[in-house]
Amino acid sequence: MAPSYCIELTPDEQAELLVIARRSIQHGLTNQRPLVFEPSRFDGILAQELGNFVTLTQDEMLRGCIGSIKTNLCLAQSVAINAFNAAFHDSRFSPLSSKEAPQTRIEISVLTKPESINASTHDELLANLRPYEDGLLLNDEGHQATFLPKVWEQLPDPQRFVAQLMVKAGRPGDYWSDSLQFHRYQVVSFAEHFADAAVPI
Repeated sequence: MAPSYCIELTPDEQAELLVIARRSIQHGLTNQRPLVFEPSRFDGILAQELGNFVTLTQDEMLRGCIGSIKTNLCLAQSVAINAFNAAFHDSRFSPLSSKEAPQTRIEISVLTKPESINASTHDELLANLRPYEDGLLLNDEGHQATFLPKVWEQLPDPQRFVAQLMVKAGRPGDYWSDSLQFHRYQVVSFAEHFADAAVPI
């Protein structure tokens, strides 16, 4: 039996979300805004309010990543907005150009509902983490940061994973406080084949 936290998207649903993301970026190039849909257009999982991230890469290098842990929008609309923002409003990068778009690969990660981790010490937190499976969300008095599960590929050691998340949240790597709150989540991730990205829409 699949774990209770598992999210299942059919290949057709994954393909539809990838098309929505690319069309929203294409729409943004010409209209400076994301695609907007009537919520009634979608059903099933595409109509559910699920957190998601859209990651853009070029030659396997990050080109933009924007997402939402929680949303009050249907998944399809949220993906359209996050794709637009990843392309044009990630402050780490300049806005995507029309010349770059065909060489930019889209990956979508759909998140499960975050689950609180009961950890009163740093060691308890490390013991509760499941490397390569858990995404981790940190909150501490207005400081917030998250790492998707794929970050385990760069930071496979749980102690380094947590330390770098602390730094991302604006805290020292060895920081600990009773005010810290942690939540874990899992993702279903899927991406375009490069040929898909190169086809004009």
